Amino acid sequence: MPETFDERGAFDAIVIGAGIVGAACARALARTGRTVCVIEKNSAVSATTAHGEGNLLVSDKGPGPELTLALHARSRWDEITAQLREECGPHFPDIEFEAKGGLVVATTPEGAEPLRAFAATQRAEGVAAQDVTIAEALELEPWLNREITAAVYYPQDAQVEPVIAAEAMLRSARLAGAVVHTHTEVIGGIHEHGRLAGIRTTRGEIHAGMIVNAAGPWSGAVATALGAPLDVRPRRGMVLVTTRMPQRVFHKVYDADYVGATQSADADLQTSSVIESTRGGTVLIGSSREQVGFDTALRVEVLHALAAKALRIFPFLAGTAVMRTYRGFRPYVPDHLPVIGEDPRLPGLWHATGHEGAGIGLSISTADLIATLADGAPTPVDPDPFRVGRPALLREAA
Repeated sequence: MPETFDERGAFDAIVIGAGIVGAACARALARTGRTVCVIEKNSAVSATTAHGEGNLLVSDKGPGPELTLALHARSRWDEITAQLREECGPHFPDIEFEAKGGLVVATTPEGAEPLRAFAATQRAEGVAAQDVTIAEALELEPWLNREITAAVYYPQDAQVEPVIAAEAMLRSARLAGAVVHTHTEVIGGIHEHGRLAGIRTTRGEIHAGMIVNAAGPWSGAVATALGAPLDVRPRRGMVLVTTRMPQRVFHKVYDADYVGATQSADADLQTSSVIESTRGGTVLIGSSREQVGFDTALRVEVLHALAAKALRIFPFLAGTAVMRTYRGFRPYVPDHLPVIGEDPRLPGLWHATGHEGAGIGLSISTADLIATLADGAPTPVDPDPFRVGRPALLREAA
């Protein structure tokens, strides 16, 4: 049983959730000179972030606010990587930032033209989406299925090791004065004069003028406990991990179905092929999406579907052993946009959630928005599409 505490009046900001979004927000706020406390109900970086692939993608986002947010984030990751390396020192593990690029392929004749058309809309918004011939695609990925029908190369796509990246951000936040309390669950809010002035936890009360809900798939429950319900739901995903092998996958490679799966509101199972290598020599194979609450039961049929679709892109995987599988929950919002900013229904409550599978990549731009909005400073992107009171969220709540 953790010891109780009373941090009454001790902090400028409380961040609920110690995944990568919460860690990035804590770091950004602490670096402005605020006193920051991070609250996590389990161990730090043990939930959604720990079950992700570390994607920093622009390739899977069509024109609109999320793409704008992703482009801003991508422009910042090189700088953030250098800062974390300097702040954490040479003995801290490398976050494994790798600007490896992405290759999106169509595996059927019917999928070729929609893929090219989608890339054209992205180019108009500043994405480096390069149509490549089948021969050029095979130069990029020599083990690729030679029967693919179209390919687009995205040099801006990148990857990090998500757990190390989040831990590095938490360390940076601590170096800036933040404190982190794990195994501490939020059970309610402290309301004063119509504002949220603090939180009640399983270890006592903490007061602060700004409370950031960055609890990922649990953000809906946290928001309800604090007094302002929010429609954030868990969306489960599974990933296969192969045994180590000589590198045969050199970029992030996925089929064009992936884009549709990320934007679908269907609660039923959807799978698409997403394949990439790690520095350790394994290959990660995803991805699935389904709304089943927080059910963690292993479903062999999902793994079978992932493997079958992966073979359509890389046939050599047929002879590869699977070492393990893991599954996690993404924070799903019905209109597929993150929720970022102060809640007009309850001043003092802020949200940084709803990123679904894009939280690793968008953590930086989310933190930039939270910090600049809190300071009343110019924001790096228009925050309005991500506000709590937007029409789509109000319709769902009704």
